[in-house]
This record gives sequence, structure tokens and C-alpha cells, in this order.
Amino acid sequence: MSQIYLETTPLHTLNAVNRFSDRAEDYVKYRPSYPADAINIILEGLGENSQLVAADIGAGTGIASRLLAERGVNVIAIEPNAAMREAAEPHPLIEFRHGTAEFTQLPDNSVDLVTCFQAFHWFNPEPTLLEFHRILKPSARLAVVWNNRDKEDALTTEYSLIVRKASNNHPAESRMQSVEPLLVTPYFINIHEYNFTYRQQLDLTGLIGRAMSVSYLPREGLAYEQLIHNFQELYMHFRDENGFVYMVYRTSVHLAESN
Repeated sequence: MSQIYLETTPLHTLNAVNRFSDRAEDYVKYRPSYPADAINIILEGLGENSQLVAADIGAGTGIASRLLAERGVNVIAIEPNAAMREAAEPHPLIEFRHGTAEFTQLPDNSVDLVTCFQAFHWFNPEPTLLEFHRILKPSARLAVVWNNRDKEDALTTEYSLIVRKASNNHPAESRMQSVEPLLVTPYFINIHEYNFTYRQQLDLTGLIGRAMSVSYLPREGLAYEQLIHNFQELYMHFRDENGFVYMVYRTSVHLAESN
């Protein structure tokens, strides 16, 4: 039976830890990456990358952790979901650990950078920001990042409409202005926002897989069959001569300094 959501439902109450357990394979294959310029701005001014320790919170399968590690950063990837951790591709500079945003199990003042890529909206904001403040060194940096689907791109807009309908307008589709707690917390100062564009090339399998990596879409039954049909029509309408469609994202990066 379809679930009805209230607009005020906090996302961290919706089984945030285990909801991706059956999505790990699609997450690895089809979730978008992030633009190089976003990683540049996150690391800018922090010093020699090889000397940095970053805690990537809600790391999932390590998409962003690898982007940091490829720059030479030492990354502790905190992820509470075992299936997601196990699906991650190993990297010598990444150590995956069990933990949550509210209880990372990291020592006080132990990291130079905390990052949250596509995850902050699943966290309980007040204890999370207190925990980030605790584990960061004085005046160290927090980066909160989202790939927001571009509302001005035709394919991406149609994709979003299909997802919203299939999910019964799940509150994660709006994320309920989840950056707001960061803007008002006393634990962080000097908050700045940066925006970048990112394009994800997908064939039909990739387009469907991208959707199936979303935790609140059906995976069986009539609703699933209708979803697949809608994506097939979307693909046929927008594919180029090489058989690809392109999802367009506006990548938002909020940087803040530990107070």
C-alpha cells in the first residue's frame, strides 16, 4: 500500500539508516558524481592535501570519498549501512567505519574537514551539528553538498515529475530546506554557498538505475511497472543519436567554519 507523507515529516525519522540496503548495487553504478570545481572549492586554502584528514559523513558507497582521496586526502568514510559499506570500491586512502552523523565515534578535534554529500537531509540536525563541531579541529571546515536536479532542463524536469508522482511526493524530494539548521547554528560561522553545473550521461539502463538508487521509489508491483514505462518513454523522447540522455544538476556547496 502506498505511504502518505506529511510535509512536516522529518527525514531523519524515516528509517534513514537502513532504507538504502536494497539500493547499494544501483547506487554504486548509477549515482552521479560531483564536478571537479566543487571539490576544488572544498579543499581550497586547507593546506597540503596529503596532510589533511577528512570525515565523509553518510559516505554511502564512497562516491565523494574517492574524489577526495584521488586528491591525496586521507578520508574516514562514516556510513551506518553495512550493505553500502560492503559495496564500496576500496581505496588506499579511504577507511570505511560504521557510525552515524549524530555519533561518529571519532575523537575530539581530530579532523580537518567534515563533508556531507547528498546526505545532510537524512540527519537529525541539532545533534549532528554538535557532533561535527566536536570532531573538527578549531576553525576547521564543514562542507555540505547536494546535487540538485536542474529545474530548467527539460529532461531533468520530466524525470523529477515522474519521481515525485511515483513516490507520492516523498518529503526528500523537497528536502524540507534542510540546509536551514546550518545557517542558524551557533557552532559554525562564515557560511558561504557556491553553485556548479554537472551533467550525467545515461543510457536507458542507466536512467532506470539512477531512479532505482533512490530509496523511496517502488521496486515491484504495478507502481514499479508504470515507473519503468514512464522512464522508457522519457528516454525515447530525449535520447540523442548516440543513445544517451543527460541529467543536469546544480551542485550546491555550503562551506562553514567551526566556531
